[in-house]
Amino acid sequence: MALPKIDQPLFELEIPSTSKKAKYRPFTVKEEKILLIAQESQDMDQIILSIKQVINNCLEEVNVDNLSVFDLEFIILNIRAKSVNNEIAFGFEDEDTGERIDTVIDVNEIKVDFNPDHTKKIEINSQYYMMMRYPTLEEVRQMQSADGGSTEQMFATMVSCIDTLVDQSTDEVFKMEDFTSEEVSDFVDGFTSTVVEKIQQFYMTMPKLRHTIDYKDNKGKKKQFVVEGMDSFFT
Repeated sequence: MALPKIDQPLFELEIPSTSKKAKYRPFTVKEEKILLIAQESQDMDQIILSIKQVINNCLEEVNVDNLSVFDLEFIILNIRAKSVNNEIAFGFEDEDTGERIDTVIDVNEIKVDFNPDHTKKIEINSQYYMMMRYPTLEEVRQMQSADGGSTEQMFATMVSCIDTLVDQSTDEVFKMEDFTSEEVSDFVDGFTSTVVEKIQQFYMTMPKLRHTIDYKDNKGKKKQFVVEGMDSFFT
């Protein structure tokens, strides 16, 4: 006689970038081992692969490869909260005193921070504007690895997230996926520095996982420490 299969409860969350509802289950012991091994490695590439694998297993009817970084961060924390508990042990050093501060973060208090100045719409001129899409986890890592490398490589990764071009005079929409990389590159080469700065601003102000910790140092002074992004929460 075979052992029975244990049914997992389903929960619902709202994907931050789309506001669409999605169902998910807690991760299993096998999946938790995958995350723990990756976390112990301190290798962000391995951590990324493990997180995507677990989310893909636990999340229903959503293409994980199309999710933004802050979507993945938010989803994996929610899955962890339902799988283990809603508390994460966290430690950091006070930048003034060097004192080690150990605390516990409630996952339910971690939110995606939306910058009020952020926009996906990039005005090129009075006739054209572009709509950006949020980069995937792999694309963000490419940009980070290109930082300090070739300008061409970094710029190519940045412009890869141009989703559509809109002609306001005719309402014609050009999808970038319908054009070759060479055609898109030639198009982008015609941008002014002002347009490039707007694209950079899009990336700099993207939503991110953020939590503020209120604490007192060893002299009783009230302070705050801000935790942002996947690197902070998972390494």
